[in-house]
Amino acid sequence: MPTITLNKSVIENLVGKKLPLDKLKDRISMLGTDLEGIEGDKIHVEIFPNRPDLLSEQGFARAFAAFIGTKPGLRQYTIKKSGFKVIVDPSVSMRPYTVCALVKNLTFTDERVREIMQVQEKLATTHGRNRKKSAYGIYPADTITFPIQYIAKDPTKIKFKPLGFHQEILASEVLERHPKGREYRHITEGWKKYPFFIDAKDKVMCMLPFTNSNDTGKVDLHTKNVFIECSGIDLQNIQVALNIIVTTLADMGGEIYSLDIVYSNKTITTPSVHPTKIKLDLPYVNKRLGLQLTEKEAVKLLGRMGYGYANGFALVPAYRADILHQVDLIEDIAIAYGYENFEEIIPHVATIAEESPFDVFKNRIGQYLVGLGLLETNTYHLIDKEIQTTWMKLKVEAIELVDPVSQEYNSLRYWMIPSLLHVLRENKQHEYPQRIFESGTVFMHDKAVEETGIREVMRLCAMSTHPDADFTEAKQMLDYVFRALDLPYEVVETEHASFIPGRVGRVVAQGKNVAFVGELHPEVLQTFGLEMPVCAFELNVNEIFALLQEKEK
Repeated sequence: MPTITLNKSVIENLVGKKLPLDKLKDRISMLGTDLEGIEGDKIHVEIFPNRPDLLSEQGFARAFAAFIGTKPGLRQYTIKKSGFKVIVDPSVSMRPYTVCALVKNLTFTDERVREIMQVQEKLATTHGRNRKKSAYGIYPADTITFPIQYIAKDPTKIKFKPLGFHQEILASEVLERHPKGREYRHITEGWKKYPFFIDAKDKVMCMLPFTNSNDTGKVDLHTKNVFIECSGIDLQNIQVALNIIVTTLADMGGEIYSLDIVYSNKTITTPSVHPTKIKLDLPYVNKRLGLQLTEKEAVKLLGRMGYGYANGFALVPAYRADILHQVDLIEDIAIAYGYENFEEIIPHVATIAEESPFDVFKNRIGQYLVGLGLLETNTYHLIDKEIQTTWMKLKVEAIELVDPVSQEYNSLRYWMIPSLLHVLRENKQHEYPQRIFESGTVFMHDKAVEETGIREVMRLCAMSTHPDADFTEAKQMLDYVFRALDLPYEVVETEHASFIPGRVGRVVAQGKNVAFVGELHPEVLQTFGLEMPVCAFELNVNEIFALLQEKEK
């Protein structure tokens, strides 16, 4: 978790109230952050990764002012149209998305430059996953000529002055000569080209994900207007990042202006600070918290956490990245209510806890795989539908979410292999061989399940990737598990679009189809950006558990 240093005087000025030191410490701790200490005019506080909007004095003061009641409710921001464009070239496939904005009429001081540098760097570390998922740049707008082009270029054929350099060098030299190039070059392993922002006069603004240009990317005390770009692999992620940055600058007194981002197939206008809506289910809130809040009381508590409210819906600020579900509203209501105000109740029922036999069995299989040297992973139940269907060359009826918060998590996972391939995709920079496994729930349509029409099944997937990974290795891992379980099985020839023909089999035990085993198709690996062969098996833990129970009778 990142620790930031906040200017106490700036915070108090933005909040509009000066609290006694003891009270200030208490309220900061109760906001949902970890206060490390206050020394003179410096507040040292640890910010949880789910709250990147708190990484600046302005963002922290905005939340704190609402929490203590001086400025409750949804903060309003106005966006004007600039009429300028950023043109996205299809060549930036390694970082396909960008969103941008202008903020004008700023007055920078040494303190404000420090503040904006801190939020930019801490945001890239947390929300941007150390620039792996997204990175952000801020430039003096008066040095730039629109329209701007976002394009990928051969680094051996383009020169510019990286930030801190006073002479031009080849972009390819940045990876060795610039400190940020050396620090983040692992992200770009395998890239033939690199994304650049280049203005209408052909001036290089930056080379991603490393550094701005020294000519066009250096904000100083004379800067009045700034251009902000956020680029990455997930559109929702960078939209939130942009909203955090522009609202921070707006709270410094700036005016926000939008730009048109022109893609090959669409044009979007950014930023957008319109709040999203989540239905407030008050009975559910009260049930979870053990309270009896009225609607008026719940709305007041939401206001203390910076929300708006209209017609039964909580209005979620556009800079909040962590509100995905009704339960997230409940957490914030609990924070506003005060955890110290909840009454501690000892349950009237005494029980003796015991781990379920099924969980014992599932963990037992996991231990077998640990013994083979595999590492256990833990991925989300939610996944992009395209990843588990189109990317896998497969047509399945995945269960889509009605109102997904992001494209990245728009459906329930239908099977485990896509999730583990995604793990390998995110860890290509690490050494090989990579051998991983995971047991997790998958979801599929089933009309026999009356309440939901969705059947939940526990699956276990084991996967290996290295230059010599093949069908034989996957079957050897499978053999080990089934021998340890003392369960005979056979592998029957089958076809599966995600696997190489002739190198995939259906695993049958006591007449039941319980697993697939095989070597993943090269087209699947290419889509995931994987360069090594991958072999895997995925088995139905519920079926195997039932077979062993029947065998014991």
